[in-house]
Amino acid sequence: MQGNLPPEAQEKIDELQGLQETAQTVAVQKQEAESTMTDAENALDELEGIDEDTTMYRQVGELFVETEYDDAEEELSEKVDSLEVRLETLEKQEERVQQQFEELQGELEDLLGGGGAMGGPGGPAGGA
Repeated sequence: MQGNLPPEAQEKIDELQGLQETAQTVAVQKQEAESTMTDAENALDELEGIDEDTTMYRQVGELFVETEYDDAEEELSEKVDSLEVRLETLEKQEERVQQQFEELQGELEDLLGGGGAMGGPGGPAGGA
């Protein structure tokens, strides 16, 4: 069927496929950031129940290095804050990609005479 499409329609289909790939990449990055943030928040919660004089270690690559309670708490808090900003950015990017996809899909449907709905990044053919 692709051989029968006007070049402009084929170009829009290619753009839609690119947006789907972008949406999938953003979704994976968002999932990874959410997972990392959950781990950091859980570590902060655990830290609250630990006596400040307890010997603590943090992982640096393959090593565990002794650290102070206050340093561990500050590092984890900064990590959570940073991940919150990252998640907000990814959510905005996700929204932009979805909006671009819907606009492009409408343009393609207009070109093809108002055909049926195609799966968007979050739809049946998409991966969000």
